[in-house]
Amino acid sequence: MEKLYKRELYLSKIRPFYKDVDMIKVLTGVRRCGKSSIMQLVCNELIENEVSKSNIVYINLDKRPYKGIKTQEQLEKVIDELFLGVKGTKYLFIDEIQNVKDFEESINSYREEGEYSIFITGSNSYMLSGELATKLTGRYIEFKIGTLSFYEYIEMKKFFNKDINNDMNIEFTNYILEGGFPLTVKYDEMESKKVYVKSVINEIFEKDIKRNKKIRDKSLFNQIQTYIINNFGSTTSVDGIREYLKKVNGNRPGKNTIYNYLSVLENAKIISKCSRFDLKSKKSLNGEEKYYLTDLSFYFATNTDNRINYGPVLENIIYNYAVLNGYSVSIGKVGKLEVDFIVRDIINNNYAYIQVAKTIDNGIYNDKGIPVTEEREYRPLESIKDNYPKYVLTLDYLLQKRNGIKHENIIKFMIKGKYLI
Repeated sequence: MEKLYKRELYLSKIRPFYKDVDMIKVLTGVRRCGKSSIMQLVCNELIENEVSKSNIVYINLDKRPYKGIKTQEQLEKVIDELFLGVKGTKYLFIDEIQNVKDFEESINSYREEGEYSIFITGSNSYMLSGELATKLTGRYIEFKIGTLSFYEYIEMKKFFNKDINNDMNIEFTNYILEGGFPLTVKYDEMESKKVYVKSVINEIFEKDIKRNKKIRDKSLFNQIQTYIINNFGSTTSVDGIREYLKKVNGNRPGKNTIYNYLSVLENAKIISKCSRFDLKSKKSLNGEEKYYLTDLSFYFATNTDNRINYGPVLENIIYNYAVLNGYSVSIGKVGKLEVDFIVRDIINNNYAYIQVAKTIDNGIYNDKGIPVTEEREYRPLESIKDNYPKYVLTLDYLLQKRNGIKHENIIKFMIKGKYLI
């Protein structure tokens, strides 16, 4: 049996639902982020907890002997045969469920029988399209799976007995350049890691994007994809993309075309949109979003320049860290100032405010002797008068206190797995 690293961040969230026969468990995330491995880990834990192997069925519709299953009837026939004569709760795991036409009806019918605890994964461009929620009548819970966090990256290297530098700054740089796809940890050479990530990108395009009916102009789509990847973490508007494309191609595509292509990239989990939120009016602001990469390797594997622009890179890391810890994330507008992130605990409706920078001391000082960068990072937070937590997250090791704002080192913060709220 393959040796699997336990991704406790996700297993701890799924465990309370292992035996739940009323809720379908849906694992979503970019291809190759580890959804199948997590489902296998759930199977292993069920067996460790004395669930009989005969009560567990795992079907991967992308692999033999199940690749030929394309219809509801074929799927139900296999499931019924595998569970024939089995008593008690049945645990059904199906990988790449979108390969079966109208799978929702079959899955829902098994759920309604009240004897099946069901776990499914599938193609992101379909699973996140909104059709799932409609067709499964709301009786499901989504678990968003990401690529490795920095903590998981270090722990997985330990798990596979890989060399780890004593200097965590060097490991953090490696993490930025390599990205967090779990399989990249097994490769030793950077070039091998990049080749693997490029193969993931090709797989996403072939299986999740190419067949999408929204894409009528492949060349234009590729240009937009490249533009968004190369400008991650920058303020982006559809009008700005249209102007860029006019310079490149001599004409502006329609706004709806660009919106459609951006939604395809989002559904394939290559990018994630972060909208602006006005703290004064308590309203979302449309038109000037930022897009972050679900994994930084999408940028570094497709570019020959490995220089790190720490501004967007650190923002991207913190954005993903917050999202995968279950927070809702927005960019904050405070009058004429901007807060990098407002994070919200949706369940308890609590907030935190975050500024992200490489350092608060860039060696340039104002007339009061205060570093210009420090002033820039603290001012927006100090203008917010509520009592929710406020953070300045940097790579600095010398930390300071200022007006109750928490200054934390990003590397230590992530290794400790700290909560923001």
